[in-house]
Amino acid sequence: MKIWPPQKHELKRPIYLSLASVILRAIRAGELTGGDRLPTHRDLGFELGISVQTVSRAYDELIRIGMISGQVGNGTFVTGELAEGKSPHFYLPEEDRSKLIDLSILKPVGDQIHVNHMRNALLTLTENLPAQVVHSFRPVSSTHTYELTGRKWLKFCGVDLRGQSVLITNGNTSAMTVALMAVTNPGDLVVTEKIGHHTLNPLARYLGLRLAGLETDNYGVNPEAFQAACADQTVRVLYLMPTGLGPHLSVMSVARRQELVRIARQHDVFIIESDAWGPLQPERPMSFAMLAPERTFYFTSLTKCVMPGLRVGYLVVPDALSGSARNRHLVTNWMATSMMVEIASRWIEDGTAQALVNWQIEAICKRNEIADACLQGLPTLKSTTGLHVWLPLFERDETTFVSAAHQSGVAVAPGAPFSIGDTSHEAAVRICLGGVSETELLQGLTKVRQLFLMQREPSLQEM
Repeated sequence: MKIWPPQKHELKRPIYLSLASVILRAIRAGELTGGDRLPTHRDLGFELGISVQTVSRAYDELIRIGMISGQVGNGTFVTGELAEGKSPHFYLPEEDRSKLIDLSILKPVGDQIHVNHMRNALLTLTENLPAQVVHSFRPVSSTHTYELTGRKWLKFCGVDLRGQSVLITNGNTSAMTVALMAVTNPGDLVVTEKIGHHTLNPLARYLGLRLAGLETDNYGVNPEAFQAACADQTVRVLYLMPTGLGPHLSVMSVARRQELVRIARQHDVFIIESDAWGPLQPERPMSFAMLAPERTFYFTSLTKCVMPGLRVGYLVVPDALSGSARNRHLVTNWMATSMMVEIASRWIEDGTAQALVNWQIEAICKRNEIADACLQGLPTLKSTTGLHVWLPLFERDETTFVSAAHQSGVAVAPGAPFSIGDTSHEAAVRICLGGVSETELLQGLTKVRQLFLMQREPSLQEM
């Protein structure tokens, strides 16, 4: 059967992953070879009846692993060579996803309680829907009351504002993009954990930013590494996930935070603090937004800790940069979706959001107990209330391990996408705990354990 060009009916959701997988198979089957020019994003989107953005995401996945390359003004071409140390992280290609236990996607635990709360919220809105939810168009005039409620949530997250501004966003990705755009120009250098946020790599590339990974320890970024980077060249932004969110789930001490703030002030570096999980992490150290309010962008959302479909986030901005951040938000998002913000605000005010956080903490603690029992003796990095487990693979080949897990019926995320910039990384996988039932989680973790403990059989060529 001919693979290329694909037919629309052959693509399955998510479309961009399915399209990337089809192109990859066509390259490996020889139907697309090195030097072949791929259709433009617009032409392929028109041919398949999908959006240009969907084609762009598929191409980006293949550029990341080195199978194709984009040349500005010339087009996109097949290289056919998998980049060293990279592996495809579109883990679930054409197969029926329902047949796999998907531990590759980072989601909180979901249950009927979340469906019931959303149904009740929507029913209540039918009785007393504020007119501004329907007619709101100007961000400033429509969100003032919501911002006051957002400040209450931020205080619940440990951020008691000291004159900073607050922007309401459609989740964490929007907030991260606005923060970076507000303080950087193309060519600026952003430094972060060497194993860090997997979407920071492509976002930096889209914005024309340089990205470098810094050495870390059990408490996060090493101050000496940050100081050395600042001494070597001009660093514009230090991007951090200091409160259990990162792949290694490390929580940075207050003393470490204070030392990084001292260096940032010395070299006039802005700090972007990602706190996407928000109050899921207990005993939270003082945030950078409190330690250095004049240079810290802090963001969090309700998506990971309350409900995946509640895509509402809050971006704390140094007051001097409020106008810059609002302008960037206007041109990239215009404003947060009023209906979602209305629901989020009601839940914050009546205590529903806090109650769902407490429910989530209890549920995810139970998931971590299951992981502890299943993966006992394995060199995992984990947290009591973490949404994932990080499993170093040591001498095992990452791509082979992910593929073997897939063949055994479980999807895990390879570590390569979390490697920042050109930083080499040790083979590892991220195992997410929240997106499946407890029974499926137990089955999936058991398979992962069996694969890890399986003795590697050398090939005949190695004997």
